Amino acid sequence: MEIEKKFLVSDIPDLSQAVKVFEIEQGYLCSEPTVRIRRKNDDYILTYKNHIAVDDEALNVSDEREMPLTKDSFFHLKQKCDGICIKKTRYCIPYQNYMIELDIFHDRYEGLILAEVEFDSVEESKLFEKPSWFLEDVSGKVDYTNSYLAQK
Repeated sequence: MEIEKKFLVSDIPDLSQAVKVFEIEQGYLCSEPTVRIRRKNDDYILTYKNHIAVDDEALNVSDEREMPLTKDSFFHLKQKCDGICIKKTRYCIPYQNYMIELDIFHDRYEGLILAEVEFDSVEESKLFEKPSWFLEDVSGKVDYTNSYLAQK
């Protein structure tokens, strides 16, 4: 199970702290349940996500399954995606006991910067103290889901 919060980011933090950097391109074959294809550097992945309702609407909880794809399969499925493919650069930045995934979007969404943090439990997510460069918590807002952005 994946439990995460998503935040708008005001200013790009010091990216020299990033322990990993990925160039990501992703598209959606279905939005509910979510069926996503993703190129992450030279890895190709098919993801199935089933969103789980929780009492806290400001939290994203889902059952997520991933399967590897070949490069050819990715590009074949890419032609079948609904909407556009999203391109972004992801920086993995350690913060306290967490790993922040900072996504800087490109092309149509140039200027959009989102950060995600995963948690082991709903209770842990409620105790999280965000860094100063995090703005609004947009976890429960569909407008900031990648599948929604791909449809706009």
